[in-house]
Amino acid sequence: MTHQVRAVVARGKGAPVSLETIVVPDPGPGEALVKVEACGVCHTDLHYREGGINDDFPFLLGHEAAGVVESVGEGVTDVAPGDFVILNWRAVCGQCRACLRGRPWYCFSTHNAKQKMTLTDGTELSPALGIGAFAEKTLVAAGQCTKVDRTASAAAAGLLGCGVMAGIGAAINTGKVGRGDSVAVIGCGGVGAAAIAGSNLAGAAKVIAVDIDDRKLDTARKLGATHTVNSKDTDAVEAIRELTGGFGADVVIEAVGRPETYKQAFYARDLAGTVVLVGVPTPEMKLELPLLDVFGRGGALKSSWYGDCLPSRDFPMLIDLYLQGRLDLDAFVTETIALDEVEKAFERMHHGDVLRSVVLL
Repeated sequence: MTHQVRAVVARGKGAPVSLETIVVPDPGPGEALVKVEACGVCHTDLHYREGGINDDFPFLLGHEAAGVVESVGEGVTDVAPGDFVILNWRAVCGQCRACLRGRPWYCFSTHNAKQKMTLTDGTELSPALGIGAFAEKTLVAAGQCTKVDRTASAAAAGLLGCGVMAGIGAAINTGKVGRGDSVAVIGCGGVGAAAIAGSNLAGAAKVIAVDIDDRKLDTARKLGATHTVNSKDTDAVEAIRELTGGFGADVVIEAVGRPETYKQAFYARDLAGTVVLVGVPTPEMKLELPLLDVFGRGGALKSSWYGDCLPSRDFPMLIDLYLQGRLDLDAFVTETIALDEVEKAFERMHHGDVLRSVVLL
């Protein structure tokens, strides 16, 4: 049996997305069919549309989603029809060298659905990050479904599927922010704002938000920033040092992904401090630092993949904190939109008008 549903498809590099009918098969072994309730509009979807990931068009966009399992294939035991789940793009295999060393958040062989979703003419679709959730229903590997408390808002919960988890995880999992630490976050878009929320959640004593947009800095304050720096007018490194007694922050999270801001992060940390790169650079970017400075400053220079999260561990915990009122996921939802408004959401993203537009289905 197959299902014909509406979905957002990117057919060619840079071309506007279109709302089309696609064909979704029933789940096979190890797969799950999910009725999508909400899906955030992430920069990664825009990168797919613009050909910045690869050229495997047409793409079925959307990956930051929550919904309800409609049916499962043979051998699936972790989720069942009726479960409310957050979708993730790190369905750990349990068998690769990272998993066998007890580091499944680095899994090198994550699972996706084996069957392909298609256009009505049979053309195979490439689902964004192996998910493809700008659709009324999507087919994923069962391991991409993480069951959470049904009372959570789907619009808020789905954001843990990518950007919000990346930021919170960069602070808690990768940066290991602890009680009393000083933290600086450079770049306060969706991921950076989440890193601020994560640092606050971890008990940081001082959280310094750095951006060139006062609107984003205002949002950062609401999410727990104790200090803000507009680096359009002020030297970010000097400002962070001044706010930390001249030493620099214990942890600096770079959420932009540019060499210039990475250098700011490097020099804004305390001796033996930690730099976490969670912003995604483009292939042509190069970084040049004096090797003596790398040696002499000590500490750690880390990259954070998906917030080094383990969905089965982190998603339920963060949803519990959300339901307890200790993590304001609703603050990340700037607006809710219909499925046919994704292209307009991309335009608003370009202008920096939103933390997240969320499609409700």
